Amino acid sequence: MDNNKYPIGPYQEKKDIKPQDVTKWIDEIQVLPAKLQSELADLSDEQLDTPYRKNGWTLRQLVHHIADSHINSYTRFKLTLTEDRPTIKPYLQDEWAELPDSSMPAEVSLQLIEALHQRWCCLLKSLDGKQLNRELIHPESGRVVLKSMIGHYAWHGKHHLAQIVNLKEKKDWN
Repeated sequence: MDNNKYPIGPYQEKKDIKPQDVTKWIDEIQVLPAKLQSELADLSDEQLDTPYRKNGWTLRQLVHHIADSHINSYTRFKLTLTEDRPTIKPYLQDEWAELPDSSMPAEVSLQLIEALHQRWCCLLKSLDGKQLNRELIHPESGRVVLKSMIGHYAWHGKHHLAQIVNLKEKKDWN
């Protein structure tokens, strides 16, 4: 396994999800914007344009990817809460990372992530057991339960944050 690609390990879906798991995951999603801001605060444009691993995205692209991914997730949650088992549309994340808006200042997506996570966590904290068990259909993964998605996106944020932290340590940027 590539420790640079998966510094906290690949995502492992938890089968028996307890309410305390959901609460912990929501807390992790909620603090991600501040942690990202802290880790990226003093980096130069040159540092932000450094790939976190060979053939990997730059730190700038990672931040924009987190915004893209979490916007998609937030939308998927809202669709699942308002429609009966919707089929969601995947997106080509590598191609999205190459679009011109992924070269904008990282601060643009950091602000977006902060605002998005405020709304997303407000929504997540309001969900009851029945809502947490609502499902969507992912064309590649099949049926996905919302409470499991919360765990996946808590991991997703920590995963990319660890990539940033690891590169900073490797380059002695601390």
